[in-house]
Amino acid sequence: MSAQKTYRFQFIGLTIGLLVCFMVNISLGSIHIPLKNIIASLLGTNEVTSNWNVIIMDYRLPKAITAIMVGSGLGISGLLMQTLFRNPLAGPFVLGISSGASLGVALVILGSGLFGSLFATALMTKWSIVIAASLGSFLVLLAVLAVSNKVRDTMAILIIGLMFGSITAAVVSVLSYFSSAEQLQQYIFWGFGSVSNLSWYELLIFFGIYAVGLALSITSIKGLNSLLLGDNYAKSLGLNLKQSRLIIILATSLIAGTVTAFAGPIAFIGLAIPHVTRQIFKTTNHKILLPAVFLCGAIVMLICDTVAQVPNSDYTLPINAITALVGAPVVIWLLVRQRKMMF
Repeated sequence: MSAQKTYRFQFIGLTIGLLVCFMVNISLGSIHIPLKNIIASLLGTNEVTSNWNVIIMDYRLPKAITAIMVGSGLGISGLLMQTLFRNPLAGPFVLGISSGASLGVALVILGSGLFGSLFATALMTKWSIVIAASLGSFLVLLAVLAVSNKVRDTMAILIIGLMFGSITAAVVSVLSYFSSAEQLQQYIFWGFGSVSNLSWYELLIFFGIYAVGLALSITSIKGLNSLLLGDNYAKSLGLNLKQSRLIIILATSLIAGTVTAFAGPIAFIGLAIPHVTRQIFKTTNHKILLPAVFLCGAIVMLICDTVAQVPNSDYTLPINAITALVGAPVVIWLLVRQRKMMF
């Protein structure tokens, strides 16, 4: 069987898997809703009770769509970072992008009291948190890239990214020391991560920014494939390195920053999903990897959210805990299985 036919069957399998996980995610929760009732509700028929229809349309459907965007977005962000820095351990968290977003949110939630009650009330809005997280991630990534132009060693760049994460964590610790118990609780709950509690209007804003980042990622496919073979080879193909890097930075910061703003700092998805996808598709061609990472990230995030909901129970686990339990063993297994990562 040719490689193209193999990829086609793999994409069909992942698409079917995504649809199954999507329906299961909507079906399971504190209240089990049969599949036929979900389909009837989505089609707008009158066969579903009003209570179930409200649960599906106002809570579970937005949650499932959010999980798809979060999983696919973080997976794509990780793929872009790993290719840009040619480092298998690169990702939104490792290089400080999500740490920068967390710092921006911490300045809003924990530092709002420093500006007085009037400014604190003005700052504590959903959109101020979104803007702060996006700016934080973008500024940290720009700082990491500026340093990377001076330092060519990829391991040094990785360490510098970790140091930026340590600096942001230190600032958050200082802000936490001077914050009230209520502010600390709010920031901690935000740090747990969640793909629920988004209205359709908020989801529309989320999708708009996510779509821009996704479009930029698609336009950078040629540049990503060229960067795999080094800067000199990319230049020989006529690639504008500065422009390509800027597009990759904008795409990553938009996606990772917005995901962190709306869903919190969700760990390991951005790091693990690109490696899992490469194991499935056995290719380095981003024309194949990008849509494959989209599907794999969305499937894994839907599964993690379904587990976090604890079906037939009123408990809801932190999504961050589930992604870490799933992602960390995957990364360990991949590193043990492959002594040398090749890009």
